[in-house]
Amino acid sequence: MSASALRTLLKTARYEVLPTAGIVDRISEHVVPGRTITVTASTGLSLEATLSTAEQLQALGYTAVPHIAARMVQGRTELEEILDRLGHAGIDTIFVPAGDATPPAGGYAGALDLLVDLTSMAPPITQIGVSAYPESHPIIPDDVTVQAMWDKRDYATQIVSNLCFDPGIVSTWLARVRARGIELPLILGIAGKVELAKLAKVAAKIGVGESTRFLRKNTATFTRMAKPGGYNPRKFLDRLSPVLDDPYMGIGGLHIYTFNQVKDTEAWRRKQLELLGDPDPTSVVS
Repeated sequence: MSASALRTLLKTARYEVLPTAGIVDRISEHVVPGRTITVTASTGLSLEATLSTAEQLQALGYTAVPHIAARMVQGRTELEEILDRLGHAGIDTIFVPAGDATPPAGGYAGALDLLVDLTSMAPPITQIGVSAYPESHPIIPDDVTVQAMWDKRDYATQIVSNLCFDPGIVSTWLARVRARGIELPLILGIAGKVELAKLAKVAAKIGVGESTRFLRKNTATFTRMAKPGGYNPRKFLDRLSPVLDDPYMGIGGLHIYTFNQVKDTEAWRRKQLELLGDPDPTSVVS
């Protein structure tokens, strides 16, 4: 992969955070405004926490992308209220996962149901991301996730891949996605430079039940991080060079899962840019 292409991916990389107390302050301390920050939605922290955090970040000059988890939305009326709120905040990009709420809060059993309603409302949303799973989902069968991506392709503007630590699996999966005729740009999900002890602290902050789900869903992260030299995000990207360089694969950017380790993740990103000869690793590419 060319140095200039990798620089662009790192300059435009967006961060995913959980809306825990103090996260806005940490972002504003370590990340320059203008960057894209996505805010997760979880039953342990509430959809209100997601929306409030996104509003604060948008007001500070970041491009905030709230996760509107379909199974946490009570129905069309609440969705309309959410869209009105986002419009007033100047937020025009969202990410729509199904979410883990069991049972669903209202009339949306999955992301597709919400996306259909969303389209009929003509909201002030210009960019919509949906989930993609290079590896098996811990709960949903593979054939269901494949069909779901196909069903959602006409309602979204981009797909965002879940964590995977095997470049070979990512490459094979993405080739299959393109062969099926799904042409949406892919925002490639990767884990940032995180520490095990800090991951456990994040899990402890999001409620007992939610923490259990968090740990189960991120078992691979813990396993890889526990091995000496088991995971290095730069090596991961380097091994994916053929895919990242291939226009047919349609890699539109990086989505870095920070697990709220914003300082460490940003320090890693800036170091990589400096190694690539970037004269100003803090600048933002629009």
